Amino acid sequence: MEMNPVAILNTQFVQVALPLMVTLSIAAWWNNKRVDDLRADLKDLKSDLNRRFEEISRRFEEMNRRFDRLEVLLTDHSERIAKLEERTSPLTRR
Repeated sequence: MEMNPVAILNTQFVQVALPLMVTLSIAAWWNNKRVDDLRADLKDLKSDLNRRFEEISRRFEEMNRRFDRLEVLLTDHSERIAKLEERTSPLTRR
């Protein structure tokens, strides 16, 4: 059974199903490309956030070191003030 080319072009498959299949294939490919782009954007965002959190963590560590130095300095000053008060207090003189 031989079909002429015009008859093949007039079939429901060629007129309806084939264009739908091509359109869906192109749409799937396009959406997949967009998903890949979105995935790349999210990866960039994640690395940027990680970098920022590392910077914040580094700053907190720096602040903790400063607070430790201040604590030592305050303790030293407290001890020195206490000794000075003991030496100069009129109550301890006899």
